[in-house]
Amino acid sequence: MRRMSLTPELVALCHREEADPGPSGEWTQLNDDDFRTLALRLSAEADEGPLWVFAYGSLIWKPAFESVEQRRASAYGWHRSFCLDLVRWRGSAEQPGLMMALERGGRCDGVIYRLPEGEKPAQIERLLRREIDDHEAVSAVRWVPVRTMQGSLRALGFWVGVSGRGTSLGQPLEKVAWVLARACGHVGSGAEYLHNTVSHLETFGIHDRNLWRLQELVADEIRSIHGHRIGSGEPSETTVAAII
Repeated sequence: MRRMSLTPELVALCHREEADPGPSGEWTQLNDDDFRTLALRLSAEADEGPLWVFAYGSLIWKPAFESVEQRRASAYGWHRSFCLDLVRWRGSAEQPGLMMALERGGRCDGVIYRLPEGEKPAQIERLLRREIDDHEAVSAVRWVPVRTMQGSLRALGFWVGVSGRGTSLGQPLEKVAWVLARACGHVGSGAEYLHNTVSHLETFGIHDRNLWRLQELVADEIRSIHGHRIGSGEPSETTVAAII
């Protein structure tokens, strides 16, 4: 695997303890009935056969669900983009962060996971509760046509085709790098999120040129911010190990 510029040591420099501020109140939260209704609708729209989930970001390295098969897959007409504004999770009100979603155009190479046999509505509801929590995000959950070496199928995708409030579409990589090198929330930093995504994509043999360039830019930003700490023995090996 090729060597990344964004090393675990550099990522660890971005970590800081942040309290969870909780929901901002700007969005309309989904309740139990909402989740069940959405799960039933998506299940009715699903193809026959097993349930597949398309992973292009954190679901690759932190799926939080059991799978029985995985395949490389390509979604045409979409590309990865750090375009979701965050003031929680991996960002804060003082230093907002960015999370990946799929924007229109291009091609996204990722991984699809096949879930065990089971009732699709219940399986989908568990996925929904992991990925979204407000009504405004519902439109970004959809079935995505993907191509694999074994043929074409549809997989459930999250944060697909986002738009409107809470998004910053089409940002240059340099601006994204500036944000990711500085943003951190109660679950971790933007640099950690990027590092985990790029390194795990490489493990699957997937080389995203934009993300590869982005990790180089983020590494440069971190050096410019924390140059006085690099080579001084900080951070500790324990801190570095915690992000891998």
